[in-house]
Amino acid sequence: MSSLSITLIQTNLHWENKKANLEMLSKKIEGIKEKTEVIILPEMFSTGFSMKPELLAENMEGETVQWMKKNSAEKKVILTGSIIIKENNEFFNRLVWMMPNGKYGVYDKKHLFAYGDEQLRYSAGSKRVIASVKGWKINLQVCYDLRFPVWARQSPISIKKEPVISLEYDLLIYVANWPERRSHAWKTLLQARAIEKQCYVIGVNRLGEDGNEIHYSGDSMIIDPLGEIIYQKTDEEDIYTFKLEKNNLTEVREKFPFWKDADSFTLNNL
Repeated sequence: MSSLSITLIQTNLHWENKKANLEMLSKKIEGIKEKTEVIILPEMFSTGFSMKPELLAENMEGETVQWMKKNSAEKKVILTGSIIIKENNEFFNRLVWMMPNGKYGVYDKKHLFAYGDEQLRYSAGSKRVIASVKGWKINLQVCYDLRFPVWARQSPISIKKEPVISLEYDLLIYVANWPERRSHAWKTLLQARAIEKQCYVIGVNRLGEDGNEIHYSGDSMIIDPLGEIIYQKTDEEDIYTFKLEKNNLTEVREKFPFWKDADSFTLNNL
């Protein structure tokens, strides 16, 4: 069974300063010595969680996407995190899944944070994205999506040419700018998603204080399919690499096949 090495980068961010953030993150990525296959950055890693997309947005040929292509190719890893994108005169909080060959997938944040007026500045996405690498299926989501479990619903699927039913994905990733004042919800919901979806869950959050004097404690986490915390870091910058094991996931799902008893329904907009 395959393994997958993933690196989490929990870091402070320079408020609305792309140049400083990209220079800082380049050094952190370059300094990773462990063998890794996926590097995960926080939500809006080049700017912080800004409500000024008209000043900070770029298109998919812009500086930050080009930076992702360069670093992904040089490090020979998949690089992911969300940035502010303008497309067809709309702004999106867009997660980019950049591969070393320069090809990429994108996920536009579905649930916009009305408490912070995100829905007044950005357009919501309408489609989930499940990436694939080394036989792993990875559901990519952004921050506030965490509060809506139906959006992360696991659907049993048939494997072609085999009489086998499997689950739709193996790993659920959230990139975030989740404030410290609601960190209990962040930590609790990440564990809940792992337990209910019977998958690994990774949450990568930022650290420090933004331009609105909102404090972030990080609390980036890796959680196993039973809801046990493998890794957590609070109030400290950190770069952490861990190898996920597919056989551990398979063993949990076979020993506790709770997913077979799930309610049967579909979502029209998935």
